[in-house]
Amino acid sequence: LQLFKMQTLFRIALELDAEEIAQLVNRAYRPRSTEKGWTHEAALISGDRTNCEQIKELFQPQSAILLLCEGTEFVACVHVERRDAAAYIGMLSTDPLRQAQGIGKQMLAYAEQYAIANFKSDVLKISVLSSRPELQAFYERRGYLLSGHVEDYPVAAGVGQPKVNGLHVVGMEKRCT
Repeated sequence: LQLFKMQTLFRIALELDAEEIAQLVNRAYRPRSTEKGWTHEAALISGDRTNCEQIKELFQPQSAILLLCEGTEFVACVHVERRDAAAYIGMLSTDPLRQAQGIGKQMLAYAEQYAIANFKSDVLKISVLSSRPELQAFYERRGYLLSGHVEDYPVAAGVGQPKVNGLHVVGMEKRCT
């Protein structure tokens, strides 16, 4: 019996990957009870985090979805988009069964490197739910600071319905100079 290791690689997503990306993001943010990872929001928000059409809308100039693949399986993804002189990093997702293995840190570092190299960004921005101090701490350990930007949860964006009152999205940023 010969064992082989699956090839792991980073790549830029294609529009034909949209459905699988949406499934990965929804498993990471709003998993079924058997797949809960530490990054989920299921106790705070009901409904899907995204859908195939929303993912397809991200395939624009100055925007990329980066993937970590093991064989043909998508293990993690992140969206990077240039907005003015800054780069916005969002939708960082790791398969719940693979969380707490450093994959999210790798994807974030890959997104930061991509933004600096391809968008010449010296400011990186992210958004985090106000009710997720453990995620804020994750980003703080990687050099992000609260920017002071706070918005109400975007109910009209089709990214789920809050189960709790007073849910906000807070901005964080990291300077790369």
